[in-house]
Amino acid sequence: MREAVSKTEWVLQKALACAKIPAMENLGFKWSTVRRLGIMGGTFDPIHHGHLVAAEQVRQGYDLDRVVFIPSGRPPHKLDSEISSAKDRYLMGLLAIVDSPRFCVSLVELMREEIAYTIDTLRQLRSWSGPRCELYFIAGADMALDLPTWRQPDAVLDECRFIAVERPGYDLASVEQVLGAKRAAKVEVVSAPTPDISATDIRKRVAAGKSIAGLTPEPVSQYIAAAGLYSA
Repeated sequence: MREAVSKTEWVLQKALACAKIPAMENLGFKWSTVRRLGIMGGTFDPIHHGHLVAAEQVRQGYDLDRVVFIPSGRPPHKLDSEISSAKDRYLMGLLAIVDSPRFCVSLVELMREEIAYTIDTLRQLRSWSGPRCELYFIAGADMALDLPTWRQPDAVLDECRFIAVERPGYDLASVEQVLGAKRAAKVEVVSAPTPDISATDIRKRVAAGKSIAGLTPEPVSQYIAAAGLYSA
């Protein structure tokens, strides 16, 4: 496992050495053929079954051609927090979707040196996909309720269809109260059974020497162990 990780790390480091985002990122499909593109952003530290189940529920419900997972580069809400390296989070993403042909992982935010804002990412993806592609931004309930703090939240809602997936512990019944009627009208709430899993809990369990079986795909669990992530 360690040898495989080191080889992949070398490839990723070469990719991240590019100072600018490519004209069009190669994610294994032709951008011109995609008409419904799902987008799920997050720190993914680590990616887990909660993310994957929510993405698949929305993919099926909205008949999406692809879902792109976008690990955050420098997320503005976590500038003072310690997060795993771009390389580790990207590789865990790839390992998590290896058996899901409709899923892919993008480097678009990891290649930015500046703070990563969702509106910039949406506009970048729009420039690649073209005007005929409809963008579906998939957000957990916690992210959706935090929308007023984002940069240009109204522009975000205009740029995509904003899909808020219910998550245990968060009440989306308050979405109109939190966002206001005008913004709430542009948020589509999806009631889907998703597992009650958090990346924070996974990190704590690893640090405490507890099992994370069933919380994240097995290849991701193996990578966490091999790379020594989250250990106390």
